[in-house]
Amino acid sequence: MSVREVTASLFGEYTESPVDRREALLGIVLILPAVVLIGGVILYPIAYNVYLSFTTVPLNPDRAPEWVGLANYVELLASRRFWSAFTTTVTFTVGTTVLSTVVGLGVALLFDREFRGRRFARGLVLLPHVTPIIAVAFVWQFMLSPLWGTIPNVLADWGLYSTRVGLLERGSTALPVVIVFAAWRNFPFAFLLFVARLQAIPESMYEAARIDGAGAIAQFKDITLPELKGTIAIVVLLRFIWEFNTFAEVWLLTRQILTLPIFAYQTAFANFEQGLGAAISLLLFLVQALFVVGFVLLFGEDKV
Repeated sequence: MSVREVTASLFGEYTESPVDRREALLGIVLILPAVVLIGGVILYPIAYNVYLSFTTVPLNPDRAPEWVGLANYVELLASRRFWSAFTTTVTFTVGTTVLSTVVGLGVALLFDREFRGRRFARGLVLLPHVTPIIAVAFVWQFMLSPLWGTIPNVLADWGLYSTRVGLLERGSTALPVVIVFAAWRNFPFAFLLFVARLQAIPESMYEAARIDGAGAIAQFKDITLPELKGTIAIVVLLRFIWEFNTFAEVWLLTRQILTLPIFAYQTAFANFEQGLGAAISLLLFLVQALFVVGFVLLFGEDKV
């Protein structure tokens, strides 16, 4: 098949004239480098990871991976450590997503009014999100230290903390602390989206509601919240995807929590079981894909 015939089959009625055919061919030539780049940078690593998940990778680089079929997945699904990491990941993701969304919405509502220094205050709100993660993680470790940290001392004064073991050294307390830390670091993202949407709501809607005698709560329930449904859906979807893949926030703050990304890292690069690590990462991807599909089906494409 000639180039002309391929172009005609791809573009149909738009390739009836020679000019249209040349423009269509030019379009193919222009997007070809981007397609090749995407294929090399994104598609190839994904395909290679899928292949590795069905193999056992030897430590000797001169030996090729050995095909084991579904053995890696069977081992993972029968592993208590995998299911513990999965449960922890879901708990962390749901807790962080809900908390960061609620806090971001609350702060956005506070800033949706005129006051002196509002622009400067907005800049301060963004600091947790733009500050390097390694810096804020070490600061939080310092504040949570049982020896010189301020937070344990305050909790002890309130009668809520009476042990010398740090909050980040016990699994029962490390997970809530990490959830709070991740929500504090990432709520500015939700804040920005909510502020942008709040400013787009016509003021005439609130004026009409006030004329009808609606109070602040009724205005929020009947005007603000319905107008924010699409933004809330987008924030929840994006935050779920990002938090489910979170590695740095957890790894830098404590080693007492095992999530799926950390489990995949330890398996592939600490235990040198790269095939098993690839299987974990692929299951991680499949869970997120199922969530995205279910989320879109539940809320509709017009919301996301």
